Amino acid sequence: MDNVEVMVVGAGVIGLAIAARLSEAFDDVLVIDKNTKFGEETSSRNSEVIHAGIYYPQNSLKAKLCIQGKAMLYRYCQKRHIPVKKIGKLLVAQGGLEEAYLRQTLISAKKNGVDDLTWLDQARLQVLEPELNATAALHSPSTGIIDSHAYMRSLLTQAEQNNAMFVAQTKMVSAKPIPGGYEVNLDSQGELSSIRCKYLINCSGLHSEKLAQTIEGLDKSYIPKLHWCRGHYYSYQGKSPFKQLIYPVPRDNGLGIHASFDIGGQLKFGPDTQYIEQLAYDFPENLKAKFIQQISLYFPNVVAEKLQPAYAGIRPKLQGAGDVFQDFVIQTSDEHHLEGLVNLFGIESPGLTASLAIAEYVADKLKVV
Repeated sequence: MDNVEVMVVGAGVIGLAIAARLSEAFDDVLVIDKNTKFGEETSSRNSEVIHAGIYYPQNSLKAKLCIQGKAMLYRYCQKRHIPVKKIGKLLVAQGGLEEAYLRQTLISAKKNGVDDLTWLDQARLQVLEPELNATAALHSPSTGIIDSHAYMRSLLTQAEQNNAMFVAQTKMVSAKPIPGGYEVNLDSQGELSSIRCKYLINCSGLHSEKLAQTIEGLDKSYIPKLHWCRGHYYSYQGKSPFKQLIYPVPRDNGLGIHASFDIGGQLKFGPDTQYIEQLAYDFPENLKAKFIQQISLYFPNVVAEKLQPAYAGIRPKLQGAGDVFQDFVIQTSDEHHLEGLVNLFGIESPGLTASLAIAEYVADKLKVV
């Protein structure tokens, strides 16, 4: 039976960031993923936005790790020449109630350490973004966009340069504690095998709840219920009417159907929120009317014919429809009392932004230098 020091299950952006960080301290890091290559699920089906850390409750992991991770991510991209643009974002309001939300957001963002937001009135917005319909907005200059695939490729390269190994098309079937670590049963394209590791890191995103259920000795009370939430994106043909990202006030357990760009400058709108029971990336035909209705609130000149279905992504949320805020859950032996096991649940937005900070958080919890 083979032995490794660290096994990371899941090669999305979080698993790759953790693997890259732990490979600095351990010689034998193994990353496995059930798909044919890294980052095929949530990590490659999102808005690719570097968030500022505006919305999250003070002292939450989402707030702390987003703000820490944002700074780390910009430095990382600069050092490793990852395509990134600090393009800025407008969080826009329609009328008095939403303006009140913006004023409260400005206060809470400052408590989180985000002190670069500025208030823009309607007259100023008309000058900056003539196509935008809004009564006021908060400008976030530190919000940006990133080439998430290039970033994940760089993380994997970093890990592999430190002797880590990535094995695709390999599932973790089960694991049980043994003296000094875990015995993990694997299924690699139908071929069954076992491997021993000292540290077992569950970064399997959409599948983290199910995977945790297969770990012998883990009290089920430590496994939260995940809710799969699908979001759809439309691309917008032609020249973009906006120079920066446009976000409405958050709604429906998401950040609203916003306007963002990929690193090549393609404008896209999304995501919506649709809770689902089965993992499927369907794109219902009747969605466009809902998108037009919400987009036209801040972009009244939207042309329906220019909206084309682009892609869908699924988020592993800990809050169901109508539930209150739920934070990231990153469990170590401090919580579940199994040495060397780390379970990460509900790592949705701002997970991409926070990825390097999450990796550092896990390393600190494992007392890794």
